[in-house]
Amino acid sequence: MHLTETPFKGLYVIEPLVHSDDRGCFFESWNKKTFAAQGIHYDFVQDNQSHSGVNVIRGLHVQLPPFEQGKLLRVSRGAVLDVAVDLRRTEPTFGRHFKILLNDRDHKMLLLPPGFAHGFRTLEENTLFVYKCTNFYNRESERAIRWDDPDLAIDWETDDPQLSGKDKNAMLFRDFVSPF
Repeated sequence: MHLTETPFKGLYVIEPLVHSDDRGCFFESWNKKTFAAQGIHYDFVQDNQSHSGVNVIRGLHVQLPPFEQGKLLRVSRGAVLDVAVDLRRTEPTFGRHFKILLNDRDHKMLLLPPGFAHGFRTLEENTLFVYKCTNFYNRESERAIRWDDPDLAIDWETDDPQLSGKDKNAMLFRDFVSPF
């Protein structure tokens, strides 16, 4: 497993060692000892999965303290454009975003520390997006920031995504008071 830290402190792209043959493939998606050897110590307590059609945007979502979440994100079927927005006021990357293609072919993953808003757009039908969380979901602590916020200027590479009501009515970044 190869971990590469992005320009965002604590945000890692992970490339697992994939063993492939004519039957398919196998890889470790999480190994506590491997991550600990890199100085990463997460205790995951919840696994989540979403199933979506093409051109669905979910996010940008964040859990506020004391229910903040670190996440290990990956796609088990299909492909997504994955986006993380840094909400940590003390970091030079505050208010900036990171984008990456995650898919079921190269099996790259993203390790997202607490203090980031997260979202993704599905690029294929029947996409399965799975992620581990370091804290339990808490409805009262969840916030959503608009996917098309002009201050964030994220190019989602679509003009007409499918959105939930919550995401359509999410707050603007300038109205979000970050506790991170």
